[in-house]
Order: sequence, then structure tokens, then C-alpha cells
Amino acid sequence: MRIPLLIIAGPTASGKTALAIALSEALGGEVVSADSMQVYCGMDIATAKPTAEELARVPHHLIGVVDPQVRFSVAQYAPMAHAAIANIHARKKRPVLCGGTGLYIQAVAENLTFTPGKIPHESTAATWEQLNEADPAAAAKIHPNDQKRISHAMALYQATGVTLSEQNARSRQSPTPYKSRMIFLNARDRQLLYDRIDRRVDEMLVSGLLEEARENLQVAGTTANQAIGHKELQGYLRDECSLEETVMRLKQETRRYAKRQLSWFRRQAREWEEHCIELFIEDKNMLQQALEFAEDMT
Repeated sequence: MRIPLLIIAGPTASGKTALAIALSEALGGEVVSADSMQVYCGMDIATAKPTAEELARVPHHLIGVVDPQVRFSVAQYAPMAHAAIANIHARKKRPVLCGGTGLYIQAVAENLTFTPGKIPHESTAATWEQLNEADPAAAAKIHPNDQKRISHAMALYQATGVTLSEQNARSRQSPTPYKSRMIFLNARDRQLLYDRIDRRVDEMLVSGLLEEARENLQVAGTTANQAIGHKELQGYLRDECSLEETVMRLKQETRRYAKRQLSWFRRQAREWEEHCIELFIEDKNMLQQALEFAEDMT
């Protein structure tokens, strides 16, 4: 018998946390975070971690469990998530995987495996042309300007002799232990989502985002420093630009990130077909639809 796993995915500011908590309270569940930045200690404001009140309502797992100076990736995250889900299920609770990091969700739900060993992620010499020659299938899925993903794919090939495409194919050979269903939160009106993002940024600033960034940017590790909400503030903290320019850039980058998230989850929703439901944040009966979808899991 596979473990029923309810997944809540969507872009930033779409209300994932609130929905996960409401469903967990109704179904006797516990939340496992699938957020590549909430996993770090500190940065509570920038990464929009659940509040103390929210954490008191429903147990959350894999939030604030990694030191910001430690490099962390999906390869480390996946086994931790599997262990958390198994523990929740063993206690006869409903595991709810919630977050906006698509790769983290996919790695857990599809039981992806990763090549062991130390892969040099900092392969700055890697180019899209080199990747296209070594692994055209992977290159076709990566934009030529996405240096981070290009470098990772090339570094994997150089370190192991196995292309990213072959690695992905091998990783799916292990059957998943879950019977997963995903709720994909979307917005019919993109501007509504953008307005929510802008309001969240304003609220973060009032809550002390600048002070948090000032404390963390000096000590956080390479990966943690990429958190939206901190990296955009570096110029202002170094007196290189105004606060108004910084806030404008932060809102813009967050909206761009939301667009990338939407693209990822739309593609994943198409692949999952009948195992996924798309709900819209404008709908007043969204919670009821989510409950009906979740209660239908066996």
C-alpha cells in the first residue's frame, strides 16, 4: 500500500501555507515544507515562513533545519522529506507536502534518485553550446542564459560521465512509495497575484526585512544568499542605490520568480493529469474544492 501524499503547490503569495494549514486541521495532517529557502535557519521574513501562531496550529517539518552557511540541495532534501513523510504516516497522520520549489516536490513525489559524490556546481566555464554537444536533450530544456542550470548539467556530466538526461531517466526507475495528488494554486487574473506579491513585500519591510538582511548577508552561505528578499537588498545596504529603487527591484524579481513557478507547475499539472486539480485564488469556495479533492484520496 502506497502512502497517500497530498501536495499543495503554486507561486509565491498564492496562499499555499494558509490552505495547507486549513486542510491539515480538517484532515488530521502535518505539513512537510518543500521550499528551498525555508529550510534554512533565520531568513524568516524573507522566505515568508509560517508564523509562530501558524506553527502552533499544525506541526511543520523541514523549516529552519539547515545552517545558512551550509550548501544545501535537492539531493540532501529528498531523503529528509521521505523520512518526515514516513514518520507522519506511521503516526496515522496525513502528510501534506507544501511549497513552491518545483524540483523539491518532483523529487519527493516521483522518488527521484541522485548521483552520489561531490559534484562541482561552480563550473563557470560550462556553456550552453558545450552542454548541447554533450547532452542535447537536456540543453533543449534549458534557456541559453540560464547559467546556473547549464553549469550544473555540465558539472554532473564532467564529474560522473553520465548526462543529466540519463540521470533523470535512471532516477525514475525506482517506484514511488506514494499515491500523490496535487493541488495547483493559480490565478485567473495575473495582476491579482502581482498585487498580492507587492503587498507581501511591503509587509515584510514593515516586519523588519532590512534588519534581517543586514544580519544574514554577512554570514549566510552561497546558496542561502540567493534568497529573494535578501540578495536584492545588498545594493541598498552598501549605499549603492536608494530604498525606493531597491523595493521596486525586489517586487519585480519576486514577480519574475512567480512566473517561473507558474510555468513549472503548469507543466507538472499537465503531466499528472487526473492526479492534479487546478484551483484559483479568486474562488471563494477554493477551500471546499480542496477538501473534496483531498477527502477522495484513499
